[in-house]
Amino acid sequence: MFGHLKAGEKAKIINISHVGHLVKRRLLDLGITEGTEVCVKCVMPFGGPIMIESCGQCVGIRRKEADCIEVERL
Repeated sequence: MFGHLKAGEKAKIINISHVGHLVKRRLLDLGITEGTEVCVKCVMPFGGPIMIESCGQCVGIRRKEADCIEVERL
């Protein structure tokens, strides 16, 4: 889960099937699919969003939704 990663760590997305339909669609539109390698750029305090970078673009994901995405630390 993204919640266990710290800023600067890299991970590979394993499963995005547990996130909501709209969030999943948005991630797919941005090219973030299962098997994609991402880097955690920033973790906001107090349960705020997580900024991830994939393919040179940064995306902010709500903590609640990020915790539904299964990742493997690299």
